[in-house]
Amino acid sequence: MENLFNNLKNLEPTRNHTLPESDLITGCIEGDRRMQEELYRRFSPKMYAVCLRYASNADEAQDILQDAFIKVFKKLDSFRGDGSFEGWVRRIFVNTAIEYFRRKKYLQPVTEKEENTIEGKYISALDELAEKDILELITRLSPGYRTVFNMYVVEGYSHKEIGDMLGISEGTSKSQLSRAKALLQDLVKKHIEDRSK
Repeated sequence: MENLFNNLKNLEPTRNHTLPESDLITGCIEGDRRMQEELYRRFSPKMYAVCLRYASNADEAQDILQDAFIKVFKKLDSFRGDGSFEGWVRRIFVNTAIEYFRRKKYLQPVTEKEENTIEGKYISALDELAEKDILELITRLSPGYRTVFNMYVVEGYSHKEIGDMLGISEGTSKSQLSRAKALLQDLVKKHIEDRSK
């Protein structure tokens, strides 16, 4: 499977955007290399962006991308057609990124006193920035803060779900999010100041 992924990385741009997803899925399950290449071409740009949100650098993002595509190809026969196929693929990528995070044990402790101070100070300045600027600033957060922030704000998980998935308490998830918001606010202010010079 890893050899397949390595071959897929060097593909020419796709020429067939009209192939129905059901045919694509069936072809991949049957081992048709052209269908596997097409699936990779269709989803790798978006899924790489998901990986980058969770990874500390491009190398980590590539590792997550590779691991997640291997899982997608192995689990294709379990897709039942409930909901969108892209949503199903995305869940595999997010879960793979979370598993990667858990293996690295990136969380940093935040005291209750810090949490209350942070939450009280947090004022959103994000409205002044473009989406690409915000995403770039999020990548500057430490892996622990970035992961909880992404899971809560972007993916929409509750603190209980985050706690269960990362093996931490609900309170730790809340404090990591509070700290991430405070750090992000500082990064936003610095970015705006630097831009106005």
